[in-house]
Amino acid sequence: MPLDWDKLRVFHAVAEAGSFTHAGETLNLSQSAVSRQIQALEEALQVPLFHRHARGLILTEQGETLNRAVREVFAKLAMTEALLTESRERPTGRLKVTTTTGFGSVWLAPRLRRFMAMHPDVTLTVLLDDADLDLAMREADVAIRMHPPRQPDLIQRNLGTFGWRVCGAPDYLKTAGMPQRAEDLDAHRMIVYGDYRPPVESVNWLSEAGRRPGSSRRAVLEMNSLPGILAAVRSGLGLAALPDYMGEELDGLVHVLPELKAPRIEAYFVYPEELRHSKRVAVFRDFLVAELASPSRINGAA
Repeated sequence: MPLDWDKLRVFHAVAEAGSFTHAGETLNLSQSAVSRQIQALEEALQVPLFHRHARGLILTEQGETLNRAVREVFAKLAMTEALLTESRERPTGRLKVTTTTGFGSVWLAPRLRRFMAMHPDVTLTVLLDDADLDLAMREADVAIRMHPPRQPDLIQRNLGTFGWRVCGAPDYLKTAGMPQRAEDLDAHRMIVYGDYRPPVESVNWLSEAGRRPGSSRRAVLEMNSLPGILAAVRSGLGLAALPDYMGEELDGLVHVLPELKAPRIEAYFVYPEELRHSKRVAVFRDFLVAELASPSRINGAA
């Protein structure tokens, strides 16, 4: 027998929420109504979809298989609906953007006012996460990433290249001394990115600069936020390598060892094939390209 879309919608809500009660709140249905829908679906399929226990619900193997398929179908439907309702005359609707916490909070956020003034009918949702959200599953529509996309079937546009600046506060360097070569960093307090979801694979390159490969300096602080590392550097805690897209945020800090060879950061704009003809995606992409091509792409702000 054909599957009932309403029951599948209820099943998906329960699978994501982990309980009948929370799913009911999302769907504006009673717990008993949600439970009846799931029971009817299990009877129709003749397989159990959930293990029920005191702490909630866990998907069975069959439930996991069904939920993967349902999640993909609803994601495709949501994307199709957005494309169909988009105006032929001008870009409209919501665009969900994801990028790293550092780039999003320091570079992107100050420029969004300019984008919104140009395209007032586009509503932005910005998700800052140093992990790669799944664009195929509609966790976001588009992404700005500091590496080539790892997911297959994504359209990519190289936005530009960024470098690094080794920075320290004047007070810190007055006390600790100015390093003259990479080996001198052994005598300094280092601040590095914690190993939880690093936004750039080479983010902690400074730890090994001037040392044998694999022999990193011990850090005085690890933090999984580039804006947080910047604040720690400003406080006089130590030295850190920070992306030069931080621009004016680095003003007042001393640029240490400017001749030191550092890896480059390649920024990409990526989105799924289904959004190839979306006007919202096109105008946002063009805005990013224009901003990064301007002379003030690093030091300028909105």
